[in-house]
Amino acid sequence: MIHKVRVRFAPSPTGPLHIGGIRTALFNYLFAKKHQGTFVLRIEDTDQNRYVANAEKYIIDALNWCNIPFDEGPNKNEKFGPYRQSERKDIYKQYANYLIKNNKAYYAFDTTEELDFHRKDYEAKKKTFIYNWHNRKKLNNSLTLTEKKIENRIKNGDKYVIRFKTPTNQTLIMQDIIRGEIKIDTNVLDDKILFKSDGMPTYHLANIVDDHLMKISHVIRGEEWLPSMALHILLYKAFDWKVPEFAHLPLILKPTGKGKLSKRDGDKLGFPVFPLAYLNQETNETSRGYKEEGYFNDALINMLAFLGWNPGTEQEIFSLDTLVQKFNLQKVNKAGARFDLDKTKWFQQQYLQQKSNATLAKLFKHDLDNREDSHFHRNNNLVYITKVVSLIKERAIFVSDFWNLSSFFFLAPTKFDTKATKKVWKEGTAKLMQELILVLNEISNFSSKNVETVVKGWITKKEIGFGKVMQPFRLSLVGAMQGPHLFDIINMLGKKETISRIRFAINYL
Repeated sequence: MIHKVRVRFAPSPTGPLHIGGIRTALFNYLFAKKHQGTFVLRIEDTDQNRYVANAEKYIIDALNWCNIPFDEGPNKNEKFGPYRQSERKDIYKQYANYLIKNNKAYYAFDTTEELDFHRKDYEAKKKTFIYNWHNRKKLNNSLTLTEKKIENRIKNGDKYVIRFKTPTNQTLIMQDIIRGEIKIDTNVLDDKILFKSDGMPTYHLANIVDDHLMKISHVIRGEEWLPSMALHILLYKAFDWKVPEFAHLPLILKPTGKGKLSKRDGDKLGFPVFPLAYLNQETNETSRGYKEEGYFNDALINMLAFLGWNPGTEQEIFSLDTLVQKFNLQKVNKAGARFDLDKTKWFQQQYLQQKSNATLAKLFKHDLDNREDSHFHRNNNLVYITKVVSLIKERAIFVSDFWNLSSFFFLAPTKFDTKATKKVWKEGTAKLMQELILVLNEISNFSSKNVETVVKGWITKKEIGFGKVMQPFRLSLVGAMQGPHLFDIINMLGKKETISRIRFAINYL
């Protein structure tokens, strides 16, 4: 039994949220909801140099659009606030001081030039410079200075950082829910900086302090943080705090399966890597978003759930509620998950087919109302549009596909597909079409079934091939050899419009 689950999603506001970030947020959300827990959003803005003004709003808008809103975070249920690290500066300093006081950290006064000198010196000897137990007592830090000297240097305004004093000669045994047991020799770790000279903590210190103070029970984050796990656990031990459970999610890989999926891959292959379109205010460049490309949020979420997780059954379509019920961190893979654009479109198509005709008609009407070719042959009212949608939706992936699949329901063709015309409009076709007009004129019940019965009866009686009439008939109404069942189109257009289009085709062709 898991008690009081509290998880957090802690992005840096340095730009738009990648779908990898959304996937991390989703897995945190699913785990929290499954265990009646709390999903926390924390903004990790300690890196002020890379801070982007509109990024926090983007993160929140993206989570809301994906229908995985946070329970607690900036301006919402602030029980453990503030939730922006830049507003928690004073908190971190006292914890850094605690570590120094208890000999778990130290002041380092090394200048950039000094550190560069050491790096180059090591390189010349074909070694790698690591600031840790084997050289820390020879470097410019408080481990070899008297308290008085340290005090004077700080008073004089000498720049310093605070480094963690990594314990030596220990084998750290760590548990990861996804990856199992991980062992590490503490002698290979470096003494990471916890507090920077600009008075801001590094990610490592802020992260641990916040997770502790916000009572985070499970840290579910991307694989890229796996190398930091040892340091983070050592920090918990240094403070004598309870260590949360860790789960490191697999990377989302490029479609080739090699390397991490990036914005560049999306740009090159023509798909978005962000949930919402994003305007870079510095370059004025807009990046594509799944929402604006016409994807449904539930289709995107279903697709992302399968990047790294598998329920172990054949089922692939899961509503958010079902995902919550079925989600299990033990069923998350260690190996990277390859992004597949075709599979993403497949999910979108499944969700489009599931939506009601009335729902899709409203979305399509919005597109129609914004079209420039406004001369529809009849009112583009919702009842009519709903019927159109019912006939063409199974061939669509996006609502934006509807127009190309159904434009002939709204606009009479003014030109005809050249290839199709050559194939189906022969000598004698015009005469047949004139006869067809006479047949149609006599029909009073213009239902799909009745018109089909009458027209097919007439063709049979004439003892000619069905293709000789049906193909030019479709070409006359649609302008090409496409579209749903021909007699459904005729029923929708009505007698007057159907005859008018055949007459136009006869004159034009």
